[in-house]
This record gives sequence, C-alpha cells and structure tokens, in this order.
Amino acid sequence: MATLIDMRERLEFTDEAVPEDAIALRQARGRGARSNVSGRHEALSRLIFDDGWQSLEDLSALKTDVTDEAAKTIITRNRSPDLSFDRSINPYRGCEHGCSYCYARPTHANMGLSPGLDFESRLFAKPNAAELLRRELMHPGYKPKTIALGTNTDPYQPIERQYRITRQILEVLQEFNHPVGIVTKSALVLRDLDILRQMAERGLAKVAISVTTLDGDLARKMEPRASVPAKRLQALEVLSASGIPTAAMLAPVIPALNDRELEAILKAVSVAGVKEAGYVLLRLPLEVSTLFREWLMNEMPDSAAHVLSLVRSMRLGKDYDATWGRRQTGSGPYAWSIGRRFEITCDRLGLNRGKTKLRTGLFKRPPQPGEQLDLF
Repeated sequence: MATLIDMRERLEFTDEAVPEDAIALRQARGRGARSNVSGRHEALSRLIFDDGWQSLEDLSALKTDVTDEAAKTIITRNRSPDLSFDRSINPYRGCEHGCSYCYARPTHANMGLSPGLDFESRLFAKPNAAELLRRELMHPGYKPKTIALGTNTDPYQPIERQYRITRQILEVLQEFNHPVGIVTKSALVLRDLDILRQMAERGLAKVAISVTTLDGDLARKMEPRASVPAKRLQALEVLSASGIPTAAMLAPVIPALNDRELEAILKAVSVAGVKEAGYVLLRLPLEVSTLFREWLMNEMPDSAAHVLSLVRSMRLGKDYDATWGRRQTGSGPYAWSIGRRFEITCDRLGLNRGKTKLRTGLFKRPPQPGEQLDLF
C-alpha cells in the first residue's frame, strides 16, 4: 500500500489517475484529516482522475459548509459505565476544529459522508435545539440529571459564533435551574461567562477544557482550528477566578507524542486554578484508525511506527479495544505507567481531592402562558 508521501509524489510527477485521497491533500490546507475516504456504509468508493491539464494545481482549500438540520429530539441518553453522565446534547454534527484523532469522526458515515475532510468541512447545525430542549424539560415525566454539552462534537466550535445554539441551550437550562457540564477546546466559552457565572452560583454549572499539549506547533498540527493552548489556559484561569468550577481534560494522551507533557500540562492547569483533571488514552475506532495513521505518516513519518506500536501495546495488539473499563485507559505496562504518572502528579498538585457535584434539586419548570401561578 502506498503511503501518503508516495501518493503525493505521484501526484506531482505523473499524469496517471490518482485516488481522491491523494487529491484531497491539495485541499486539506488548514484541516486535520489528510483524505476524504468514503464512509464504511457506502457501496462504492469514489475515484477522481487528473485530466492531464495540471488542473490539480487550481484546487482551492476546502470551505466550511453548514446545513441546518431539523432535529426531532435533542437530549441523547446513554448507559455506558465508562461515562459519568447519562444524557447529553450536541448542537452540531461534525466539528470544524478538525482534530486528527477525533473519535466522533465515524458518525459522519451515518450521514453518507466521509469521516475525513467531510467531517470537518460539511457540518450540520440544529437551530431548533433550544425549542426542543424546552419541550423535553416541560414533559411531566422528566427527571433532572446533569446534561453534558460537548460529548461528541465541540459546542463552541467556530460556527457557534454565528449560530449561537449553545448559548440558547444555556439560556433554557438557566431558566429551568437545570445542571450542565461543558467540555470544549475553545476559549469561546468565555462569551457565555455571564450565564455560567450565575448558574455556578447556584451549583448548576461546571466547565472542562481539553488541554492536549502546551506546544503551539503540535497543537496546530493536531487541532488546526481549535484555540491555541495559551488561550485555553487563559480561559481556565478566567473561569476559575469567576467562581465557576473547572476541570482539565488531557484527552487524548498519545504515546510518544504528547504523553511526555503530562506533568507539565497538569502543573499549568493547576496554576490556572483548576481543581479537577482527567485523561483519556488515544481512541482509534473504525475509520479514525486509518485517518490518524495517514495524519501521522504525513506530519511525523520518522516517529509514526513507534507511536502506532505503543498504541497497539495498550490495546491488546490492536489499534483499538472498545471493551468497557479499558477503552478510556487502555491496558498493559505503558498504559499503567501513564495512569500512575497521572495519579502521582495530581496528588502532588492537590488535584482531584474533591469532585464538584452539581445540584438537581433546584429544577423547576417555569410558568407557561395561560397557567395559574402558585400561591406559595
């Protein structure tokens, strides 16, 4: 099988037909994925031919295309023993941050699209999310538990500046006194500081920011359209100083790539005022395995084999082990050493000595037009 480097050389020096994946390299500037492979549900794979007129040189970088989706429900529920929440909301499908390792990429195949470049350039927004949420919270049988925002795709990815769906969701949750936990890589979360501060005062909000590296160059390669590390640390500092419970997520920890920074990252987030931290080992389900391998071969060909060898050593000899209880932390000596380093460093820095538990007892459905108000 030809490597991406081989395919790129063929693209430059021959006029023969080349795969779409190789041509996609021309359009991947500023993106995370290096190809646009057909999804696993597609019966046919696409092939693009060079017409011999050097037209590949005219290919422009991909532009982000957003489609409004008329969602029917908005709260997603899960029964995973690996997760600390049983319900979540994702305002968007796909994510413009373009993280090369994103475990959510395979979901785009369910839309008939590629988990590669399509995932980060062909997005879906749910503008009716707040309306649907209000309807579900008004249901007489609804019982409140913390809703997680950002479990699949980032609620503060760049298109949130225009669509403001996440802010609308927070406004509804604030109105109902409903607890929310947020996970993001974006400093845009500070835009909603007013709502988050008010909710935090009542024990209803918590924000976790993913910090995968302190190296700006590495961050630009792995997460090309996410906030730079310095901005994420600054956001954690502002949130913490505003009285909002914060956490840092080292996710993913990639062996021989960013795991060497584990102690430094924990120290940096501790200085920013963070009191809780967690980590997740690199996960490579379905198409993510091929996409991450392509990215690694393109960006770091000299260390790619070593990184992938260590990944397999933590996944029972495979690229990924989805077994509950192991998929987040892996297994084997290398995975064990990462876990111990994390625990020792957190203990030394005073992290995770307490867990913020959000309140559910304040939940109340606001009066609706035409309803009689309570006397007491």
